[in-house]
Amino acid sequence: MDNSTTKKANSIRDVIRYLKKFNNALVVIYLDENIIDSPLFSSHIRDIALLHQAGLKVVIIPGARKRVDEILSSANIKWTYKDNIRITNQEAMPLIKMAAFDISNVVMTSLAANNITAIIGNWVRSRAKGIINGFDFGTAGEIETLQVEAINTVLNEGFIPIFPCIGWNSVGHPYNISTVSLAQQVAISLKADKLFYVMEAPTINTATYNVPEDFSIAENGDVPAMTVEEVEHFIKENEDCPQKQTISILRKSIEACKQGVTRVHIVDGKLDGVLPCEIFSDLGSGTMIYTSNYGKIRPMEQTDIPAVLRLMNPFIESGKLLPRTENSLFEKLNDYIVYEYDGGVRACSALHFYSDGQAEIAAVAVDENFAHMGIGPKMIKHLVEKAKFGNSKGLFILTTQAIDWFEKMGFELSTVESLPEERRKKWNPERNSKVLRIK
Repeated sequence: MDNSTTKKANSIRDVIRYLKKFNNALVVIYLDENIIDSPLFSSHIRDIALLHQAGLKVVIIPGARKRVDEILSSANIKWTYKDNIRITNQEAMPLIKMAAFDISNVVMTSLAANNITAIIGNWVRSRAKGIINGFDFGTAGEIETLQVEAINTVLNEGFIPIFPCIGWNSVGHPYNISTVSLAQQVAISLKADKLFYVMEAPTINTATYNVPEDFSIAENGDVPAMTVEEVEHFIKENEDCPQKQTISILRKSIEACKQGVTRVHIVDGKLDGVLPCEIFSDLGSGTMIYTSNYGKIRPMEQTDIPAVLRLMNPFIESGKLLPRTENSLFEKLNDYIVYEYDGGVRACSALHFYSDGQAEIAAVAVDENFAHMGIGPKMIKHLVEKAKFGNSKGLFILTTQAIDWFEKMGFELSTVESLPEERRKKWNPERNSKVLRIK
């Protein structure tokens, strides 16, 4: 099988794995108002329809700020902002409702064109934001509760709920509420598997933001994923950043993850196909916020062997690794560890002990698509600790093409003569592997 076919096959395997993983999963999608007005809107709606048809439960919260601006302006009604909250008087509220339902209707109509039935509902109970430090927030509201049972009924009937940015109090009085906050609260209340913010804003990358040096960064400068702890660090480094909305969304992402939302994704709605790419591939095309249990190191299992062999194959072909077989991996099963990333094996390595008490780190392979994620150093550090725990009398590694990488991690050049006798007998002068040790 040639390299291009292998890549295609691996992509298809990922899709199949994720289809199984996310069958009947709940996805909350916030659509920025500028995305709704963009040429790609119909493409995003088509993708949402495909996700729904693939067995995912979908909830949509459309942004309406731009449409509200237009309708209030046409009626010569003035407004201001306080803490990014629209401040209006009561005469504006009927027009805000009109704009909110107008945008929701645009989304519903587009879904209908894809043979998907959606329902616009008044499932949000709210209260007035009121007067804070002497300032009257007027028609602005705070989310109080959601009618979760009613929403789940709609979802279980196979429909897509659409939330306008309006909440009602117990006597039917309407309030204007933040769609960004609404998306977060819906995801938390419904215990969503994923919360998406589809934005028309710069991606989270080194060109726009101050990204800490120890963060994982893609080749194009994007930050593909952050733990909740990393997000908190990131926000501190970008407190004066002009991208206030993105920073606000990051804060809401932290709270969403802490309250049970499995993952939050901030994606660039100016790119076609961002939603299926983010759901059905490991790295996706945006920034994922997650709790720290997303990727993990664990012992290799027998069922991992085919995936590990596929992972090793490019390194074997390039001469970086010696060939392995299914039997040889099975015989040393207990020596191997893998890095599991969202259910897929993305790296492997082994720790072999010898009769003289020395230990060898071997078979280090990381999926090239994940090389920037810091997985390799994590595995090496894990094996160094494991060797210490096993009271090894020396820890070494043999390599032909990664000398600089291991030296950066604290390894130093050593000699072939220092190897255990049984390993020295296997050393091939034609291959001429260098020996490196760490203290």
